[in-house]
Amino acid sequence: MNNAEFKSRLTAKEPLLGAFIKTPHPIIIEIMARAGFDFLVVDAEHAPFDRGSVDAMILAGRAVGCPIVVRVPVSTSDWVLNVLDAGAAGVMVPHVETVEQAEALAPSVSYGAGGRGFAGTTRAADYAERPLGEHLHRAREECALICQIEDPDGVVNHAGIAAVEGVDALFIGRADLAVSHGLEDFFAPEVAEMTAKILGAVGAATGLYCAPSEPLTAHRDAGGSFFVVGSEHTLMTAGGKALARDFKRLCE
Repeated sequence: MNNAEFKSRLTAKEPLLGAFIKTPHPIIIEIMARAGFDFLVVDAEHAPFDRGSVDAMILAGRAVGCPIVVRVPVSTSDWVLNVLDAGAAGVMVPHVETVEQAEALAPSVSYGAGGRGFAGTTRAADYAERPLGEHLHRAREECALICQIEDPDGVVNHAGIAAVEGVDALFIGRADLAVSHGLEDFFAPEVAEMTAKILGAVGAATGLYCAPSEPLTAHRDAGGSFFVVGSEHTLMTAGGKALARDFKRLCE
């Protein structure tokens, strides 16, 4: 799947399965893509990624046909511009709390007035093989803006954020959602209620992070269409624990 296909399927609210990537090495992308994920999210907010490692991860994703979304640590122009020029399929922005914030973010993933600076020699522009006009037109079709809802104000304003032109999806961060509401349980009833409400938003696609063992049916029924299930860390841990457990039983 290429970037334009990913965005088209995302905005059409087709079911998509992804996972977080926490390890800054392109081999991880190759392995996870072969497992069958529709997309992968490079977590530059909570893992040790820099400009060079993000670039390598996106390059690996393009080589194996797996769209790479980058969760940026901040929504500043240097981060957004760099990951888009590198050819990311999407930018996931944490802590989007207001309609005004979303309206300011939307132009940052496109060229033009109020948007990002134009460069026609990047990977995203096929290293100058695209004519300027073609790249201007295609760039917006190839990059999704995903706003993360994880704060009290974000919950209050989620419907307005979902309706902002240029916002392609809302992603629910339930851990921060719980903590920001003074809760200590990822699965607290209050979090479940807020999650279901946001997943049913009209306009943008909606999705969330889920643990690998968590059933997805209720989230699908609530309106969710894209799911980031675990990370390479959680999947390695679960697989390793299962192997060790089975081995110990064998040796008893």
